[in-house]
Amino acid sequence: MKNNNIILIGFMGVGKGTVARALVKNSDYFAIDTDDIIESIENKKIKKIFEDNGEAYFRALEAKCAKWCESNITNTIISTGGGFYKQENINDIGTVIYLESSFDGILKRINDAPNAKAKLKKRPLLQDLKAAKQLYNQRIIDYKMCADVIVDVENKPLKKIVKEILKAAK
Repeated sequence: MKNNNIILIGFMGVGKGTVARALVKNSDYFAIDTDDIIESIENKKIKKIFEDNGEAYFRALEAKCAKWCESNITNTIISTGGGFYKQENINDIGTVIYLESSFDGILKRINDAPNAKAKLKKRPLLQDLKAAKQLYNQRIIDYKMCADVIVDVENKPLKKIVKEILKAAK
């Protein structure tokens, strides 16, 4: 496996961070989140980066982060932002796992969370649900093409998701 990394991709709110944390608890992997790295670099939240500098600037930061991951990260679960899959070198960083769910399944997951309002607020691209659904429909084909492995996460216990990913990553 390339750098022995597992890269989790999927639409915003699908549970990449939750799955990454569960994988770490059940394996010898470390975990990082590309959005957290970008927030650290900029010393501001993703939503604020979008507001102040726009999406193109944010995507350039993602590219910088992807290059850094490829050169410096091994044996790590990499949880990514929803658009990180577009990075040209993503398949050089590690095994790409697409966490698949329907758009309604993602919304249900977010709305069922105890901190649902905060989860929705921090995702600038989910503020307009019609536009978000359109973006989702555009991305699902690309997610599937980019992925080495597709794991259906909708209505599935976290333990089973973790087991499938660790099996696929061997």
